[in-house]
Amino acid sequence: MGKITLREAAQWCGGRVEEKYADRTFFGASNDSRKIQPGELFVVLQGERDGHDYIPAAMERGAAAALGSRQVGDYPMILVEDTRKALGDIARQERLRLNMKVVAVTGSVGKSTTKEMIACVLDGTYRVGKTPANHNNDIGMPMALLAMPEDTEVAVLEMGMNHFREIAYLASIGRPDVAVITNIGTMHIEHLGSMQGILQAKLEILEGMQENGRIILNGDDQLLWNRHKLYPVHTRYFGIQNPECDVLGSNISQQDGILSFQVHSGSLTFPAELALEGEHYVPDALAAVSVGLEMGVDAAKIQERLSRFRNMAGRQEILEIRGCTVIKDCYNAGPESMAAALNVLGHKPGRHIAVLGDMLELGVCTQAEHYRIGRIAAEKADVLMAYGPNAPRVIGGAITGGMNDRCAKAYDDQKKLAEALSRIARPGDAILVKGSRGMHMEQVLDLFGKEDTKAEV
Repeated sequence: MGKITLREAAQWCGGRVEEKYADRTFFGASNDSRKIQPGELFVVLQGERDGHDYIPAAMERGAAAALGSRQVGDYPMILVEDTRKALGDIARQERLRLNMKVVAVTGSVGKSTTKEMIACVLDGTYRVGKTPANHNNDIGMPMALLAMPEDTEVAVLEMGMNHFREIAYLASIGRPDVAVITNIGTMHIEHLGSMQGILQAKLEILEGMQENGRIILNGDDQLLWNRHKLYPVHTRYFGIQNPECDVLGSNISQQDGILSFQVHSGSLTFPAELALEGEHYVPDALAAVSVGLEMGVDAAKIQERLSRFRNMAGRQEILEIRGCTVIKDCYNAGPESMAAALNVLGHKPGRHIAVLGDMLELGVCTQAEHYRIGRIAAEKADVLMAYGPNAPRVIGGAITGGMNDRCAKAYDDQKKLAEALSRIARPGDAILVKGSRGMHMEQVLDLFGKEDTKAEV
């Protein structure tokens, strides 16, 4: 594992450190004093409480030092004016010091799954590191870089954003050799104004790319297609609809929980399988195949690695609860992923129950998109239970779409929703639970699992 001295880190970020602590080393970083691991750098952030107050607790748990803006006690510290910026500066230099290749992934939908698939495809050919869970912002991504082992050959970094210039900042730290944009959707339109604004924000990833970098784009997305004519960067396209894509998927089928398809790239053709449900995962896999081929992974290895892939916790997990097949998809939600999840529910055997939380950050599109999802739910579900301020719009869309109003209800309390679900659900039902991360729909499942109410027939 690579260790950084406080002296080096202070030089990289323009900070100060007492000479007696200058040769102390750290590996990794954390801004949570409750979860910090021995030897990590504790990053002080200002929230509702002053992060400096947690330095003693972090040191007691074994932190090597703290990154803060004022001295606390006699603890080893790097002192800077702006800890967020300093964290980024340190991570930027560590990324360059490790001299590894970086694959950066962004997009409106599917970037976390695509990041995981890319890491899976490359693993076995390279020593691979990746951003964990949702560490895709100006705090999480730099901390992930600082945790990369010394022998990392390829780092796969997810880059998220809500506002303009956030991707540009992350790209300036990660300096991608390969950049992937999964698609341009409506997520975060509240802050970016339009689909063109979202496109502009995603394309900021080009600003930080290494010389001779390569970009991989969804060729089925009309906003991304033909971007190579506007930017002087080597570009490859993946897709399932546009026959001009460099990596094309065809013959998609779903059977017994296995998603199968053919991959075509020039004269190369090979079959691929994923232990996932839903055709919407094929473009994610094709993005991973594209990265693999760009980085010299042979087709047989790509096939083998994709067959091993398992999705992240909370991403379309299939659970058995009280005799029901439950699709737990609580990691996040936008209109595109919500529609895809409802389609998966509609293909499950048994009665279909959709438990949907609000989709956040849709701005002026909020009411229209919730109404539209309600109409889609009317086609895919027998029962609809919606939670959140926009639940009435979802229910309104479902009733307009033909769902009986006795089968569609809005809730403003998760406990009442879980109690109703317990009364309605019966063995053999298929239940989808999905919503934006801020809606905490996993709590509904926790409550549902604890309920002991007899089902209504």
